[in-house]
Amino acid sequence: MTHASAHKMLDAYPKDLGSIDQHKLAECIAASFDCAQACTACADACLSEDMVAELTKCIRTDLDCADICTATGNVLSRHTGYDANVTRAVLQACATVCKTCADECERHADMHSHCRICAEACRRCENACNELLAALD
Repeated sequence: MTHASAHKMLDAYPKDLGSIDQHKLAECIAASFDCAQACTACADACLSEDMVAELTKCIRTDLDCADICTATGNVLSRHTGYDANVTRAVLQACATVCKTCADECERHADMHSHCRICAEACRRCENACNELLAALD
């Protein structure tokens, strides 16, 4: 989901979203889905590398990050019956896995541009999650 789509969907929501920072929410939704795509593509690219055996941790971390980012984007896209405790837990988990994945991908970024691109997407998502978390408190 693009940043613009996330904003449009938030604007179209029929009920009041309360005091949540809609800009940060839209940013986080878009960053989550963008990161999930980058991680999925990076894991696949790692599987195509000649030195795939040396990239097993990167692949595993990419796939874990993609799953958690997708779940985060989905949870953040739902507002009916909102539970702030669930949102906080999901954001914390997403920020943690994005940091871990970015750290792992950065280890390979000099040799593999897909790892560099993935690490950048992970850092953006980590930051977006942390910014939204700070805005919730």
